[in-house]
Amino acid sequence: MILPAEVRAAVAGPDVFATALLAQRVETVRVDWRPAPAAVTDALRRLLGDDRLYRRMTAANEEAMRRITTARCVLVDIRQARDVIPGMTDRMLLHAGPPLTWSRACGPMRGALAGAVLYEGWTRSVEDAMTALARGEFQLEACHEHDTVGPMAGVVSPSMPVFVVENETSGNRAFSTLNEGLGKVLRYGANDRGVIARLRWLTTEVTPALATAVRRAGVDLTSIASQALHMGDEMHNRNKAATALFTRALAPHLVDVDGRRKEATSLGDIFRYLAETDVFFLNLAMAAAKAALDPAVGIAGSTVVTAMARNGTDFGIRVSGTGEAWFTAPAPRVDGLYFPGFGPEDANPDIGDSAITETGGLGAFALAAAPAITQFIGGTPALARQYTDEMYGITLAEHPRFTIPALDFRGTPVGIDCLAVARSRVSPVLDTGIAHREPGIGQIGAGLVRTPIAPFDAALVRLAGE
Repeated sequence: MILPAEVRAAVAGPDVFATALLAQRVETVRVDWRPAPAAVTDALRRLLGDDRLYRRMTAANEEAMRRITTARCVLVDIRQARDVIPGMTDRMLLHAGPPLTWSRACGPMRGALAGAVLYEGWTRSVEDAMTALARGEFQLEACHEHDTVGPMAGVVSPSMPVFVVENETSGNRAFSTLNEGLGKVLRYGANDRGVIARLRWLTTEVTPALATAVRRAGVDLTSIASQALHMGDEMHNRNKAATALFTRALAPHLVDVDGRRKEATSLGDIFRYLAETDVFFLNLAMAAAKAALDPAVGIAGSTVVTAMARNGTDFGIRVSGTGEAWFTAPAPRVDGLYFPGFGPEDANPDIGDSAITETGGLGAFALAAAPAITQFIGGTPALARQYTDEMYGITLAEHPRFTIPALDFRGTPVGIDCLAVARSRVSPVLDTGIAHREPGIGQIGAGLVRTPIAPFDAALVRLAGE
C-alpha cells in the first residue's frame, strides 16, 4: 500500500495519545468519540443477536419507513387553534420541545409564553403575564402532544390561526402557526407592543384571505419541498424557493377572493408580507414533516425516531416502538455565526420543534442541496455535503420524493435509527437559529448543532427490554 505524502493521525482515545504525537510534530485530528455505556452494549447485543427480536425490528422498521416515505402532505385550511387542534382548551398554551414547567423554562420560552398571554388579552402587561404563569394559571403542554409543532420558542394559544396540514396517504393531520417574519418576533421570545400588534394583524387581516385561498387551492407541500430542494433550499434555515413556489401556487386564488374581502389590509400588503418573509414556508415544512412522521408512531419493535425537539432547556426524542414516551438530555449549545454585537455568551441553548425537518429527511440532512446556506450558518459547501453523507450512516432509507441534484439525485437520508446512533456514536446534526438567552431580544445568529446521544441510548435500552 502506498501512503500519501502527508499523513495525519486521528486520535479517539485519551488525550495523552494526542499529546505524545503532537510532541513529535505529527499533525493530529482529535475525534470526539466515546464507547457506548454497558447498558447500551447489552441492548445492542440483545437486539442484534436474538433472531426473533432482529426479525421483528427489521419488519417494524420497514413498515415505519413505508409510512413515512409514502406520505403526501397537503395544506387544506387555516383555522383558529381551539377549533382544530386535538385537546386544545381555552386556558392552554402549547410550547415547543419536550414537556416543560414554568420553573424550568428558559428566557426566550418565558418571553414567548408571556407574549401569548398578552395576545389573548388574559393580562395587561408582561409582568402580570409572568406572574400569572408562575402561579400556574394556564395549562402548559408540549405542541407535539397535540399534533402540533412550533419553531424556536414556538407557542400556540387558543385564538391563534394555525395551518391545517393533512397527510392524504394516512388521513392524519398536523398543525403549526403562521410565520411572523424576521426580527423581533414571538418565536424568539420577543413580546413588546409591536410583536403583539403584528400577531393580531396576521390574525385579523391576513388570515381571512389566506384561508379562503388555501381552501380553494389545496397546496401540495410535499411537491413544493421536492422542487425547492432542486432550487437550493433545505427547508429549515433556507426556504426562499419554497416560499416563492407556495406564493405562486396561491396567488391566483388570492386574486380571485380579493374583491370579496372586508379587511383593511390590501392584497398588495399580503403579497408584500409573503415576499418579505423568506422563511414563511418553514412552518409549513414543519407541519408537513410532523404529518408524515406521525403515522409511524407506535409500531412495536421499531427503532425509527419519529420526533426530535428542543425547548431551550431539554432536547428530546420520540421513537416509533416506544410510542409517545420522551427521552431527554440537556439542550446543546449551537456552534454558529452571530449578528454584530452578540456572541456565544449571549446565546440560549438550542430551542424549537423545527428539528422535525431533520427527522423527516430535510434540514441539515439535506445540506448538500443548499450550499448557499453555509453563508448564514457557517461552514463551507464541502462541509455541507459531508454532513449529508454522514447522516446516511445513521438512517434507514433514502427519501424517494426528496432528492439532491449534487448527489446525482440521490434521496435525502431519512429514518433516523436510534440503534445506528447508539452503535456508531454519531448523533444527528441540525441547522438552527440562535435565540438570545434573555426574553424579549430575539434572534442573534444561526448555526449547526449536534444532538446529545444519551436520549438515543435510553430509547434503545427501553426497546431492548420490551
